[in-house]
Amino acid sequence: MSVGALLLCAGRGERLGGEVPKAFVALAGRPLFAWSLEALQSCAEIDAIVIVGPATIARELLAAAGRPLTKIIAFTEGGRERQHSVARGLAALPPECDVVAVHDAARALLSADVAARAIAGARAHGAAIAATPLADTLKRVADGRIVATPARDGLWLAQTPQVFRRDWLEAAHAVAGSLLTDDAALVEALGHAVHVTAGDPLNFKITTPADLALAERWLAHASARAATPGGQR
Repeated sequence: MSVGALLLCAGRGERLGGEVPKAFVALAGRPLFAWSLEALQSCAEIDAIVIVGPATIARELLAAAGRPLTKIIAFTEGGRERQHSVARGLAALPPECDVVAVHDAARALLSADVAARAIAGARAHGAAIAATPLADTLKRVADGRIVATPARDGLWLAQTPQVFRRDWLEAAHAVAGSLLTDDAALVEALGHAVHVTAGDPLNFKITTPADLALAERWLAHASARAATPGGQR
């Protein structure tokens, strides 16, 4: 089964406060989307990558970086909402890609291992997402006060990539009646079981300036360790 990856770069990122779309904000000297793109490129299970977002900007930034990214097969503009962007990305994938991995560029610290596990899960079951078990106590709040403390047993934090049989994902988008921020929810609505594979706490979504600063610190730490004799990333 050939695997195509959609890298979603169309988010506006108002909470990040930048003057450019979120995916193009600088992170440790490189555009945000370039970090997860490199992880997708290095994942042996992925055969083709479509970048979904402001295509001209993405092409220019990648050309300036000068890094060989041989798996990129297309750039396509994003849509008004996430579902529209995924649909455009699907249309740009070649027909031989029968498994599709959807990843948010805002999760810049993705590792190839996390992507590979989700792909393996989708190959085995038809649909799988990267996720981590909820560690914190959850509170439901209304009008500034706690109204419930749900049990956290069985609760997981969804991440991306989310990986699906292509026919399932296309069918889910064809009948989607509401705008959802999670492709797995669309596939679940068709009655398909979506499995969970091990994500990574580092694969968090960069949404605010504090998130960006945290990612910067981790990358600086990883770089320092890599430069130390015997150090590892």
